[in-house]
Amino acid sequence: MRTKKSMWQRLSPMKLILGGYCLIILLGTVLLAMPFATKGAGSSPITDSFFTATSATCVTGLIRFDTATHWTMFGQLVILSLIQIGGVGFMTIAIVIMAFTKRKITLSQRSIMQNSISAPQIGGIVRMSKFIAMGTLSIEGIGALLLSFDFIPRFGWGKGIYYAIFHSISAFCNAGFDLMGSETGQFSSLTGLSDNWYVNTVIMLLIFLGGLGFFVWHDVKDKKFRFKKLNLQSKMVLSISVVLVLGGAVVIFLLENHQHMFQGMTLGEKILASLFQSVTARTAGFNTTDLSVMTDSGKLVMICLMLIGGSTGSTAGGIKTTTFWVLLVSIFTTFRRKKNIEAFGRRMEEEITRTASCVFMTYLLLVISTAVIIAAVEGLPMMTVLFETGSAMATVGLSFGVTPTLGMFSKLLVAFLMICGRVGSITMLLAFSSEKRVVSSSYPLEKVQVG
Repeated sequence: MRTKKSMWQRLSPMKLILGGYCLIILLGTVLLAMPFATKGAGSSPITDSFFTATSATCVTGLIRFDTATHWTMFGQLVILSLIQIGGVGFMTIAIVIMAFTKRKITLSQRSIMQNSISAPQIGGIVRMSKFIAMGTLSIEGIGALLLSFDFIPRFGWGKGIYYAIFHSISAFCNAGFDLMGSETGQFSSLTGLSDNWYVNTVIMLLIFLGGLGFFVWHDVKDKKFRFKKLNLQSKMVLSISVVLVLGGAVVIFLLENHQHMFQGMTLGEKILASLFQSVTARTAGFNTTDLSVMTDSGKLVMICLMLIGGSTGSTAGGIKTTTFWVLLVSIFTTFRRKKNIEAFGRRMEEEITRTASCVFMTYLLLVISTAVIIAAVEGLPMMTVLFETGSAMATVGLSFGVTPTLGMFSKLLVAFLMICGRVGSITMLLAFSSEKRVVSSSYPLEKVQVG
């Protein structure tokens, strides 16, 4: 006899993932709207609390208010908690808690976990969740320890340790929230540390590790750091990540070397700033220079790096490095008239090009269409708004400073992009699609010429 399924059981994993993130955002909104979450008299407007909660949960970093000067310790801890949940994934945390409390984890819960972190298979998902949790805490702990060596002498013991923990979590989760506003001015990000090689290097390593993806770490650990033994996805992620970081740094340096962004900097500081901006564009949201004075060419390069983003199953956003790799290889495959898409001596599945194209076009259409609407409504330059919408969709958080000036309608559009970027374009599309049975019949075939 069939048992009647509950409403939750009838929902697809994609709908549950989207719903889970929305519930966390709503909880964060309520907490940030409390009077004791804001410094000074009164409380933050509900729309601004919602925007901040969305930005933190989606690990984006676009902000209406400076984090250090507007929010109290309570508000900052709420933001930090949302960053951690959003970065690691709420299902990862839930599965780990259930595993440690010896509660039974159902097949549907494992399926949701698999979709939430883009796991290749459902088998071993609990073990992977524990690895993600322990790896995250270990890397963030080491990052906080390393940052404390600079922050404690700079800010004192209590403040130095707190700043070290906050920025380590924010950097690893690719969130871009910072507390430097009380030290170097509101919305200053890390511009006051642009010449500090030590802090810049630690932050860049945390961003890079967070953006690689949990499955890449696991594969690298299992294969004992031997590149030839790694899975195809790990090889693709590592190689394209290094190329994008170094290539992006070189291009930014060449475009901005004699421009306003690097004015007054030594050669060493220019190299460091170029490297940092290349790393943070995928997709952390910190900045050590004034991005608003970049050349249009530099802005376009940053937008491209933001949209590519990090890797699948990581704390970063964007279309993902593997998607970018597949699209590039598809071009060469077509050009060379080859049948299969290949990389590192392996053949990829036939459907992967269609999926990659769907992801890319969804991102592109959402970013451009939203930018057109906001530019028309707010009366802002198109390049400035395109940078903002690209940053939101790719969950980066870099900004030219226009976010605090946006009206309510534009804020809601940006918040929608952040949610889309964090949940994932494919998950978002499937969450809103009807679950009809696949029909085995097909229409007659007719050829169409493209290109």
